[in-house]
Amino acid sequence: MWRHGVPSTAPTTMSSLSRSTSPASAAREELAITIAGVPFPHLLFHFVLTYSNIEAVALCFTESFETLAEGLEFCLWQVGGVPENHRTDNISAAVQTIEPDGQRRWTDGYLALMTHYGMTPSTNTAGEAHENGDVEQAHHRFKEAVDQALRARGSRDFADRASYVAWLQELARKRNQTRQLRWATELDTLHPLPTTPLHPCRELPVTVTRFSTIRVLHNTYSVPSRLIGVTLIVRVRAETLELYVGSTLTQTLPRLHGRFGCHIDYRHLIWSLVRKPGAFAPYRFREELFPTTAFRVAYDTLVAQQPSRADKEYVRVLHLAAATSELDVIAALPLLAESGTTPTFDAVRELVRSAEPPAVPQLSTPQFDFGVYDALLETRCAGD
Repeated sequence: MWRHGVPSTAPTTMSSLSRSTSPASAAREELAITIAGVPFPHLLFHFVLTYSNIEAVALCFTESFETLAEGLEFCLWQVGGVPENHRTDNISAAVQTIEPDGQRRWTDGYLALMTHYGMTPSTNTAGEAHENGDVEQAHHRFKEAVDQALRARGSRDFADRASYVAWLQELARKRNQTRQLRWATELDTLHPLPTTPLHPCRELPVTVTRFSTIRVLHNTYSVPSRLIGVTLIVRVRAETLELYVGSTLTQTLPRLHGRFGCHIDYRHLIWSLVRKPGAFAPYRFREELFPTTAFRVAYDTLVAQQPSRADKEYVRVLHLAAATSELDVIAALPLLAESGTTPTFDAVRELVRSAEPPAVPQLSTPQFDFGVYDALLETRCAGD
């Protein structure tokens, strides 16, 4: 869980932003949240105004600058005002370097965020986490409240991410209801919000390689092959990458965290790969070209039964999935396996064709006789 405290201008309030040494532990291990039965590793961005203890919470996954900026903006707009100060514990998302005399050099992005909201940044002394004691305590209590509420709920599983977020927001709202007396005092000291959020992000120029991929922050992503050789502007946000050609948004991709990961969509590559199926075997990200286990089983069957044509046949099957319906191809592959038929392109295509819905019948254009309406009008006029 990631903690953030921000104060109002009231002299009795303080500003602080801090994080634990192991920020992921609270949400990933202690809370043990699952979404539709699947473990949901994540962090919680916990925002606190330390005079009133009014808090807000947002979901996050890393301690990147984008997470800091988006989480802080979300929480500021939730409380409806801007405090004078924002205090941090020297995280790299905000502090670039600490000079020998103790002065902090802020990152450009963090300084722009502070300027936009008119807040003054500050930090605790390096290694002195107790200076953020108010926020540390608020964080500890919120973490306990989440755990207790989950126990009372009787389940740590949620239907989807939206349900979990809504549950967290409701918990924060109920806790804030007990703090209204001090909040009324603190609210008067907050500055008004700017006209619009800043929505800060990093912009990186990247050129699409001949393999139809881009590399962003040590991770690899595929893009449509029509963009090969094009230089894109990538706007890096907390959870997404926005790809622009000039000022036109062409694609939004989920952002990978960490290093040396890859996000490969076979639909981006198959149109060029089907023209050069020999490139399939040595392709660096070949394992990403098996969308489901059914495709992997089909390829292994082709290798066992038609080794000389396996790559070509599989690439054509993959092309069929991209050009028609992946679901229809997925449905066809087990049927071929059950009947002992080699899953060649022709065999798969035959089943996919048979699954196609009947053609829409051609209807003739009806002929309208407006004489009926003329007669009706004549009769009505004669009656008047």
